[in-house]
Amino acid sequence: MIKKLFFIAGPCVIESEEMVMRTASIIAEIAQQRGLDFYFKASIDKANRTSIDSFRGLGFEEGLRILDKVKTELGLKIATDIHEAAQAHLVAQVADIIQIPAFLCRQTDLVVAAAKTGKILNLKKGQFLAPWDMRNVVKKAVNSGNSNIIMCERGSFFGYNNLVVDMLSIPEMKKIGFPVIIDATHSLQKPGGNGTSSGGRIEYVESLSKAAIAAGADGLFMEVHPDPCKALSDGPNMVKLDDLGCLLDKLLRVFYAVNEE
Repeated sequence: MIKKLFFIAGPCVIESEEMVMRTASIIAEIAQQRGLDFYFKASIDKANRTSIDSFRGLGFEEGLRILDKVKTELGLKIATDIHEAAQAHLVAQVADIIQIPAFLCRQTDLVVAAAKTGKILNLKKGQFLAPWDMRNVVKKAVNSGNSNIIMCERGSFFGYNNLVVDMLSIPEMKKIGFPVIIDATHSLQKPGGNGTSSGGRIEYVESLSKAAIAAGADGLFMEVHPDPCKALSDGPNMVKLDDLGCLLDKLLRVFYAVNEE
């Protein structure tokens, strides 16, 4: 029996209620048609932007309200990230997955606060960490009473403004004993590569995703937008909504081949 592909997807940040509701509805239909275990993701507050002038969101309370509307009206499971420990119990009222940003994965108070909510944790591997060093991040969550853990590969720094993905990191992290997913879009980022914003190489998302699934990834994290060229955050790293179904069909063929019993 073949397991389901774990799938987290949505726009980088909440730009408007209308865009989020429409995008969530379309992605959910695409995911349901393909039998995916789907969680809708959008950030409430992008606190880690390159420039102080960059768009961060609509405000914490408004963003959380919109995610709650996605959950209640569309019946979807929700994933979103936090940047401060005090946000954990508030986000837990809506989110099914609390995501720890890669830059913050060593922040003990943040990981512990998220763990104590009892929600699923998506622990993103820092771009500066070796895969086996994620044992220490995982231990902080487990020792806080939470073993509902996913680890996320999202690339490693390779010189300035560049990331690479070592596919061996996926089986290495799986040795820790929890599922591992690939962040198929942020891994193609060029951090700060456009001066006051990050660049990206979204044309390689299919190749990178196929390689990660073949290496044993249990799922995909993927940022998706109706029109990435007009996105207010991470446009160069997002999959165009119209292209998502075709892309997933290709990736599922690899997933089924790898997971046949």
